[in-house]
Amino acid sequence: MPAAKKTPLVPTAPQTPQRLKSSKPPSPAKVAARGGRKPAGPITKANRKPVKSPWPPEAPRVTALLKGLEKLYPNAECELHHKNAFELLCATILSAQCTDERVNKVTPHLFATFPTPADMAAAPPEVLEDIIKSTGFYRQKTKSLLATSKLLQERFGGAVPKTVDELLSLKGVARKTANVVLGTAYGVAVGVVVDTHVQRLSMRLGLTRNTTPEKIEQDLMQVVPQKKWIELPHLLIYHGRRMCFARKPDCEHCPLVPHCPSAFKET
Repeated sequence: MPAAKKTPLVPTAPQTPQRLKSSKPPSPAKVAARGGRKPAGPITKANRKPVKSPWPPEAPRVTALLKGLEKLYPNAECELHHKNAFELLCATILSAQCTDERVNKVTPHLFATFPTPADMAAAPPEVLEDIIKSTGFYRQKTKSLLATSKLLQERFGGAVPKTVDELLSLKGVARKTANVVLGTAYGVAVGVVVDTHVQRLSMRLGLTRNTTPEKIEQDLMQVVPQKKWIELPHLLIYHGRRMCFARKPDCEHCPLVPHCPSAFKET
């Protein structure tokens, strides 16, 4: 009878010991600050929706949020570098799907080379593309800059218009860009700028019951006094970039926690 074959031994990889979670309890100050609640978890696309809270939000809570933001960021302003309305208009067009930081690295060269609408309207497309390439979607943005500059020359005498309808007639200009230019360059409050930060924070703070920029803007215009429409987006953008982050808001250190319906909530 043949002998049974021996199965060769296969060496196994050494097991990595699991890291034990720290059993150190949170400080009393942190526990008191969050009312015994767990810290907020990461935000995912699937659950980016308005927090459930009374609608419309209570006026005292909205006032407290505004005052808290103003105290946190007394010097909040548009973070796109510009010297005039034309530069702001161009910078805002470039900021689509791009960070302000990146745009600010590009615009000094751009405006030094093409400082006026007339200069930019006559710019060779390939030169413009090369300057703004790092902002992404540079071919489409080049078309928008060229067409907008040409329209400014032909229709408005080289000046950036001061009405929503006129601004919306320009290439590459939507409601958000029009609100940015009117509010920041001209101090005209006809709407509220809603970018990704404003959208996210408005939902977290219970200032909207919607998820699209157009409807969020309408909600903000309803619950926030018009005299705050220009300032509000700057405050929310500052807060979104410095504390109320997309993936993990820093509720532990946020002074708005007492007025925020989504603070420390698991997501």
